[in-house]
Amino acid sequence: MKVGQTSTKEKVIGCKWVYTVKLNPDRSLARLKARLVTKGYSQVYGLDYVDTFSPVAKMTSVRILISSAATYHWFLISWTLKIIFLNGILDEKAYMEQPPEFVAQRESTRVCRLKKLLYGLKQSLRSWFECFASVIQKFGLCWSEKDHTVFWLIQHGKRILLVVYINDIMITGDDTKGIDSL
Repeated sequence: MKVGQTSTKEKVIGCKWVYTVKLNPDRSLARLKARLVTKGYSQVYGLDYVDTFSPVAKMTSVRILISSAATYHWFLISWTLKIIFLNGILDEKAYMEQPPEFVAQRESTRVCRLKKLLYGLKQSLRSWFECFASVIQKFGLCWSEKDHTVFWLIQHGKRILLVVYINDIMITGDDTKGIDSL
């Protein structure tokens, strides 16, 4: 975020803090968590964002991936990406109010220009997925024409299949070295 001033025609998105109490299995306090989120519900199509996209795999693709792993006795790796929005780059201009209780002294009229993604922005998932897809393609995986959340690689008779479901990823195949390096 970069604090600066914006022209009057630029729309400023609000923000708020979301607090969560995380508990251990025995119900004792594990940690307190605070997350800054934008008030993306106030964004206007065409003014604040142009396109949204949520990488949701077709259920058929997920079933094929799981059945392939079971049929060919491949390992099936699944994980959830926790902080995907904090690593994505925001390509378009977006301005946000200064976070509550972190307003720069004597500069309350200034706003933050977002350079990275934050939770709540309408374009967050699209921007993150575009970045993710470009990295996966540099590794050599091909993008499926039938389901844009499926990537595959067949090389030297070995296969890798990857499916993205919002922020969950599943990988399987018989190329264990390729999967490890991925």
